[in-house]
Amino acid sequence: MNIIKAIAGLTTLLSVTIGIAASATTRLTVYTALESEQLAPYKKAFEADNPDIEIRWVRDSNGIVTARLLAERDNPQADVIWGVVASSLLQLEDQGLLLPYAPKGIELLKANFRDKAAVPSWVGMDAWMAAICFNTVEAARLSLPRPQSWSDLTKPVYRGQIVMPHPASSGTGYLAVSGWLQMMGEQAGWAFQDKLNDNVASYLHSGSKPCKMAASGEFPIGISMDYAGVVLRNAGAPIQVIIPTEGAGWDIEATAIVKGTKNPEAAKRLADWAASKKANELYLRFFAIAAFPGVKPQFSNDPTDAGAGLSPKVDLIWAARQRDAILAEWSRRYQGKIEGR
Repeated sequence: MNIIKAIAGLTTLLSVTIGIAASATTRLTVYTALESEQLAPYKKAFEADNPDIEIRWVRDSNGIVTARLLAERDNPQADVIWGVVASSLLQLEDQGLLLPYAPKGIELLKANFRDKAAVPSWVGMDAWMAAICFNTVEAARLSLPRPQSWSDLTKPVYRGQIVMPHPASSGTGYLAVSGWLQMMGEQAGWAFQDKLNDNVASYLHSGSKPCKMAASGEFPIGISMDYAGVVLRNAGAPIQVIIPTEGAGWDIEATAIVKGTKNPEAAKRLADWAASKKANELYLRFFAIAAFPGVKPQFSNDPTDAGAGLSPKVDLIWAARQRDAILAEWSRRYQGKIEGR
């Protein structure tokens, strides 16, 4: 009987201990547009260094995440934004939805990877650009030439052979459209897109999906992002990743704390970690350009030469403040080819 009582007491003590440990863990709700394959390694690395904090991801494309944050402005559900484009965060900053915070070590980061405010509302992680994913096998079968420029994609030979991201859903889609308007000028940029639209089969709700469809041979050409193409090529897909001769639209993925978070101290620790050299080295498993100077990409076949294709004409503040007007005009012109949900 004494043994049974001892076991019962031990079980009770163990249950209490587990309950205390569980209650000591802070769960952070993190909104993100990171690619699915990035979520597990980022979560694992952060939680290994911060075992008392657990990340709960809420993932969608950049446009959907931004719309959700705007809709929740009076009752915030997220604690942190990690891996959403700076042009979206600038929009949220303008509306007072972000909590200004300077992460530890921010002075070590590249100056163009952080908010210009004295106490920044967001801090950059990595940069990526629009690119063409070109399936060489399908192109040969269809006798399609290799495009060298954006303007090449308007040629009649590519009719129905191109997919690209929907800019209202996808950050990659928006940076491509914004980039064209800034590089070409607005009038010429819309004229280019009118001609491109003739050759587009569908506008998709994902930035990487057009490249994945090109890699699988569903379409010979996908307008997508540079690193998605590199990952697929390195996995054996018969694609080339082309940075057009005019340069490319680009954006920065960034981290921010949501104003109204119920876990501000844990959120600040995540912001600190996201700006660290260790985190930036992890980002470069997927990207060619990171905020921390001197860290090197960890993959081969990158076509961008660490950012040589980033157009100097791209202004992220302009892209943020013109977003609603650009998307309204884009939808008016091209909504008939948007992929169904």
